[in-house]
Amino acid sequence: MQTLNLKVEKTTPTTTTLRLPWSQNLAREGGTLCGQALMAAADTATVLAIAAARGAFCPMTTVQQNTTFQRPIKEADVLITAHVTKLGRTLAFTDITMTPAPPVGGGAGTEAEQPAGEASAETQLAPPAAHATTVYALLG
Repeated sequence: MQTLNLKVEKTTPTTTTLRLPWSQNLAREGGTLCGQALMAAADTATVLAIAAARGAFCPMTTVQQNTTFQRPIKEADVLITAHVTKLGRTLAFTDITMTPAPPVGGGAGTEAEQPAGEASAETQLAPPAAHATTVYALLG
């Protein structure tokens, strides 16, 4: 998990977004990000989203994770967004999207320099590269 080097981008009472920084150490032959890294990041984002939704961390465990890989990610950070869709007493359900992130830092042509209503190509998110759903058992 530490090798993933995940960073919290944003959290709300129902959604958490993490950044999975690009690393050659997480790439497969051919330079695309390995699915195991994406699934582990999705699982971690789920834990944080559920804790935020509950208002505190409690012991929990993955009951089910279903991941669909739609296209490869190569040499780009990934935004992992977990949204809690149902929070019960003993089970929680989430939807997760995994999307290549725009470059960090910006520079010329950033959103701040664009006319109102016109986002630059760098600030627009690419279509999701993967989608997951999880079911977690809440143990505490």
